[in-house]
Amino acid sequence: MSTRTSVDIREIEAFLYREARLLDELQLAEWLSLFTPDGIYWIPIDETQDIATHAALVYDDAARREERVYHLQHLSFPAQSPASRTMHVVSNVERLAPEAGSSDILVRSVQTIWELRAGDFTQIGLGKIRPLVGTVRHELEQTDDGLRIRRKTVLLIDRDMPQANLTFII
Repeated sequence: MSTRTSVDIREIEAFLYREARLLDELQLAEWLSLFTPDGIYWIPIDETQDIATHAALVYDDAARREERVYHLQHLSFPAQSPASRTMHVVSNVERLAPEAGSSDILVRSVQTIWELRAGDFTQIGLGKIRPLVGTVRHELEQTDDGLRIRRKTVLLIDRDMPQANLTFII
């Protein structure tokens, strides 16, 4: 844990932009390093429900994130053949008040992720650009190595509706 007491909003924005770039460039091993060892990557269906007992679109602890990245980088599977190309647009970044007794840095942003899987007419849905839109909440920890993600929660605007392929990382 770092002894620094404040983080400038520009540093937070730079961190979010870097995370987006790493995902878009498929630098997934480096993306993994942005998380704390106990970090969670969560895309809930209903964020008001208990994270431990209710279904989610994605709920990845460290082991599951590493497995997801391994699959994307080293295995050929139909859901990512061909692999998705993404472009993350991060906006409306604001720092929220921390929860009582927490040293985490809470950040809310709005993100649009443009996803494309190239392909041909024989593969349904390929060759079409698809937007995913949502609010992203980062709970960041300040460390001696810089900011790290304790929890990333992606609240897709259509999270309670049927979803298409979400095997890439949002």
